[in-house]
Amino acid sequence: MTHQKGRGARWIGVSIGLVAMAVPTALLAANAADQLYERTLMTAADGRCRLFSSDLAAALDASRAQARGATLRAGASQDQVIALEQRARSKAANVACNAKDLTTAAARVRTGFEGYSKLLVMVYPGDVASWRADRPVSALIPVWRLSQPANFGGDRMIFGLAGSSKALMAVSTFPNGQRPYAARIIVRDTRRTSGPYIANGAGRNLAAKVPPRNASLVFNAEGRDEAPPSLLPKDAKTGLAFRFPTAAADAIAQLDPREAVTVEFTLPGSGLEQTRKAYIEVGDFAAGRAFLR
Repeated sequence: MTHQKGRGARWIGVSIGLVAMAVPTALLAANAADQLYERTLMTAADGRCRLFSSDLAAALDASRAQARGATLRAGASQDQVIALEQRARSKAANVACNAKDLTTAAARVRTGFEGYSKLLVMVYPGDVASWRADRPVSALIPVWRLSQPANFGGDRMIFGLAGSSKALMAVSTFPNGQRPYAARIIVRDTRRTSGPYIANGAGRNLAAKVPPRNASLVFNAEGRDEAPPSLLPKDAKTGLAFRFPTAAADAIAQLDPREAVTVEFTLPGSGLEQTRKAYIEVGDFAAGRAFLR
């Protein structure tokens, strides 16, 4: 991946506006690396120079996270993406806060994200599934803030961040009144692996996009409660809500958007316990999480 454009092009020379964020990720692939460089640069510059309001800074960071996912989907390796981000941060660190190029670029960002704080909903399409991000006006009842539904056999689940605390949760409903007594999340250990495990010809099969157990981190649920009606899958009457540690959400945000996460539920059985597995596409989880900020 090479980037040798002129000096001016490195300062938000292409559209960084809200329209570019709202279109499907596939349409951004051609410019993904450029957008990632520019948005990383401006995020780093804001951290040093305080260029933007907190709302606008959060919008820019969400856009940066989405551009990162698009760059990986376009075929860049993790090492290439990290190197690109490092170049952008180095550039930002060596520019004066009152430099004309920087102030001009900051003005373009403000114009591009002018209406972002008014948005209450964003949908982030993936290759297989989508994340829906909601910034509710009222917090009187617990609602999904970032969610992805999954069906596995006759069982259903909604997974994501819920409530005012944005806790990582899995809300499941099983036929015939079955009730799991435990749940865990299994994600790739990015410290011991160099990239995702995606089988040849995986296509839409998320089960073919998860790592082997010996290359994984396991997060057990911290809590198990009756799910409030506002968090249940559509038309479900009852269900259980499993709450996971924040570290699990942090681990998912570090993954490649093309891979998947496994959610395992353990149910009592006659003799041996039963395990049911659901799969969630990582997609733009990091971007949706940043949107909520």
